[in-house]
Amino acid sequence: MRNMKRKIMWAFSMVMLLAMSCPLLVFAADEAEEYVPSMHATIWSLIPPVVAILLALITKEVYSSLFIGILIGGIFYSGFTFEKTVTHVFEDGIIGVLSDSYNVGILVFLVILGIMVCLMNKAGGSAAFGRWASVHIKTRAGAQLATIVLGVLIFIDDYFNCLTVGSVMRPVTDKHKISRAKLAYLIDATAAPVCIIAPISSWAAAVTGFVEGEDGLSIFIRAIPYNFYALLTIVMMLGLVWMKVDYGPMKLHEENAARGDLFTTPDRPYANAEAEKENTNGKVIDLVFPIVLLIVCCVIGMIYTGGFFSGESFVTAFSQSDASVGLVLGSFFAFVITIIYYLARRVLKFGECMACVPDGFKAMVPAILILTLAWTLKAMTDSLGAADYVAGLMQSSAKGLVHLLPAIIFLVGCFLAFATGTSWGTFGILIPIVVAVFAGTNETMMIISISACMAGAVCGDHCSPISDTTIMASAGAQSNHVNHVTTQLPYAVTVAAVSFVTYVIAGFVQTAWVALPIGILLMIGVLVFIKYIEKKKEN
Repeated sequence: MRNMKRKIMWAFSMVMLLAMSCPLLVFAADEAEEYVPSMHATIWSLIPPVVAILLALITKEVYSSLFIGILIGGIFYSGFTFEKTVTHVFEDGIIGVLSDSYNVGILVFLVILGIMVCLMNKAGGSAAFGRWASVHIKTRAGAQLATIVLGVLIFIDDYFNCLTVGSVMRPVTDKHKISRAKLAYLIDATAAPVCIIAPISSWAAAVTGFVEGEDGLSIFIRAIPYNFYALLTIVMMLGLVWMKVDYGPMKLHEENAARGDLFTTPDRPYANAEAEKENTNGKVIDLVFPIVLLIVCCVIGMIYTGGFFSGESFVTAFSQSDASVGLVLGSFFAFVITIIYYLARRVLKFGECMACVPDGFKAMVPAILILTLAWTLKAMTDSLGAADYVAGLMQSSAKGLVHLLPAIIFLVGCFLAFATGTSWGTFGILIPIVVAVFAGTNETMMIISISACMAGAVCGDHCSPISDTTIMASAGAQSNHVNHVTTQLPYAVTVAAVSFVTYVIAGFVQTAWVALPIGILLMIGVLVFIKYIEKKKEN
């Protein structure tokens, strides 16, 4: 009888176990099927970044604009359900991007750079350079040209470029009454546009990684003469300085700066960072040494992550380097050596050096907040399949438009980078498509189209208020972010229009030595015409 009861209890237990496991099996099956929102890869996937960008331009307030864009992306992803919206925005979005090792590395790099800038200011290096510059740089044009030259020389990485050029040239441009918006433009225009035509840069490493099945570095070098947006941006900057012409919102900022108001708007996001007592004991070497040290250490850090010290060649190591880790390692060692140097020079005490740590962090808080929100918005856009939607449009329009394809790719790259705020993401989407279309058929058109992809991505990145490079340029110039975006946009659009025409010409002639000179002449002609119009308005 007892055996019978045991058998019955055992059977009953098995039935109950199976019954309870059924929901688990169903749940596991549901989890195995990846969730795809109903708006995936549709035009609705582009709404969140567009809303964020428009709100930022209208309200002049970037934090709430970005968060509203993020919230709309979460709502679209969840299918208008409350719980899934909240979890997607915070768990998959904000927490997700802050859990990404690459993003965290960039934030650490920013903090260390902020501390380094604070150290250089407290040691009197920046003030000493300002005194030196006041003797050798005597005009507004000279200050702007010095900013451009320094930006071109620091071509390793766009983040490093933005913050370094800003910290060095800010005292000089302030003295010559150049608006913070103009400084931010010069910094931004010599960051990504210069990095994308420098074979030894983190951007070159990123691009070569996306060209599968081809010699990526060789293609990158051959594409440089066709990178019209980057090259014409440099022509544009030099033309603006030499012709002494400004237009659009930038003209108002420059006129106000000439009267003593460097900001135009009441907002002073970095006012606390400016309230630093000048150290008269500092010398120019106290600024030059840490900057040169930063460059050397960052290069060593990047090639270290690429395997240079394990036997790889310099070029190979740079092309496969991890920019995030390399910049963190390089900046950290530069930071430590800089402290030792200042202690040996007796310009700072150890306690003063350590006081720069929280001060440098606080100076970077606005940039870190905007970057985090911009990355989260990109995560929302990615989850909605915006990249797939744009890539599909491009593939469908490629047929029958071979000669116009570089110009079309340029426009698509501009739009995609503008909406998502990322150049590298745009490279990853468009370059493999271009290689697939032209590989083995027309190598010249493949080179032109890849360069059009890179140029379009840099252009969109340059214009976008949610781009990390644009944010870094605002931080480097200590300018209001929305001011920087609104004043830069007309300049970037002007260069983009000339670049588009140049890509149309390049698609037919298929040689840079014809298309590029035409593009340069067009750019100069447009600037001459704009100067004529502005003078006519004044008269």
